[in-house]
Amino acid sequence: MTMITVTVLAENAVVRLGLLGEHGLAWWIDTGAQRVLFDAGQGLVLEPNARKLGVDLGSASGIALSHGHADHVGGLSAALAAAPAATLFLHPDACSRRYSGTDGKPRGRQLSTDFMETEAFRTPGRRVVVSREPQEIAPGLWLTGEVPRTNDYEDVGGPLFLDEAMQRPDPILDDQSLYFAGREGTVVVLGCAHAGLVNTLEHIRSLTHGAPIHTVVGGMHLLNAGERRLTETVAALRRLGVQRLGPNHCTGPAATALFWREFPGRCMQCCAGTRLEFAV
Repeated sequence: MTMITVTVLAENAVVRLGLLGEHGLAWWIDTGAQRVLFDAGQGLVLEPNARKLGVDLGSASGIALSHGHADHVGGLSAALAAAPAATLFLHPDACSRRYSGTDGKPRGRQLSTDFMETEAFRTPGRRVVVSREPQEIAPGLWLTGEVPRTNDYEDVGGPLFLDEAMQRPDPILDDQSLYFAGREGTVVVLGCAHAGLVNTLEHIRSLTHGAPIHTVVGGMHLLNAGERRLTETVAALRRLGVQRLGPNHCTGPAATALFWREFPGRCMQCCAGTRLEFAV
């Protein structure tokens, strides 16, 4: 039986002694034949957690980015240095300068990194694939590419902007997720789902010709979600027949608690150190 293993290398919390947490997210996906790093966290815990978990970052054939926020790309420089042969996969907007802010503040707080903005990842010998389209990054592992925004109740999840004066809202078009076909159904690994969790899952269903979605793990950016969005999200997860949920990172405590209550026996912790196996 062939297995794909998904390990959380960086997340806000930890699941065992000796690991470190940070506000960030990084996934290690091992197909048996190839290994891929999906996001790299802030960069504070990626390498020590990888060592503790017995993960050799240097064995990565690919490194893929869900979007360009610092809590997902801050560790990219170290990851690229550790894996000089890895291909880097990203959306062109991942290199944009980004800000967040709230009413009453004259200037936004920068969310992007100089490393990404200057495209310092473009070094001699490094293969870089920049695309807005779905793409296979290793045999059986796919990125969604840009996710269509098709419903009226999901947004990017907060006050996010493309300028320091906070006049140009950031649509975060670079938001993308990873998925693969498991024996029991599609497995979806999220970065932050800024495109909307339901939009993302519906897009993946269209890309997989309606295949059932079995497992969804990752950041769902429901921290600021209102009652209607939460209600619609729960209804969509039921309609789609999702069997396992691992909300983490930016999902928010209220939404996480709601999922654990509405889907008893289907939710699981997804902290740094979590290791999941899927038959394919």
